[in-house]
Amino acid sequence: MRAKKYALTKTERKTKRFFDIFFAFLGLSLVGWLIILIALISRFFIGGKGFFKQKRVGQHGMLFTIYKIETINPKGLIKESSKISTLGKYLRQSKIDELPQLWNVLEGTMSFVGPRPDILGFADKLENESEIILTVKPGITGPATLFFRNEELLLKIQDNPEEYNRKVIWPRKVAINIQYVKEYRFIKDIHYILKTLFS
Repeated sequence: MRAKKYALTKTERKTKRFFDIFFAFLGLSLVGWLIILIALISRFFIGGKGFFKQKRVGQHGMLFTIYKIETINPKGLIKESSKISTLGKYLRQSKIDELPQLWNVLEGTMSFVGPRPDILGFADKLENESEIILTVKPGITGPATLFFRNEELLLKIQDNPEEYNRKVIWPRKVAINIQYVKEYRFIKDIHYILKTLFS
């Protein structure tokens, strides 16, 4: 049986959307210039176009385009320069590369809080109870994101990172995200945002 279209109530969805629109607009107004500046720096030092775009699985399984600052040369031709590698690493670790997702939030393909949007082969394969995850918009942050905030480092020490991700990390993320949707409260969203910003 397919999961119902929405797990959140109409009031919860409206409250969440109003919050997203207001703060995404405010955020872009305040740091829009910074996003463009960092994209130009990325383009100059790392290569590529400055902005990274990729198709991800969103609400109701619909594909959308996610936006980030480019941190790796798309042609794999990064020069041997510690300055360049340090820049990409810093942008990722500081999460500055995800600032362009404020536009995703404003346009309605993402929310500030929710399950992280995955590439094809993961979220589009959800079945039965786990389909409830697709009733909400993917988020910039959320409980699973915070739980696995050191995911890159964790994968780096594995002998088979891809297998570890599929057999350990992904199932755990699914469980956390199911709980997030089932026990949704707007006040928890505020908690996750504050924890993301200040911890």
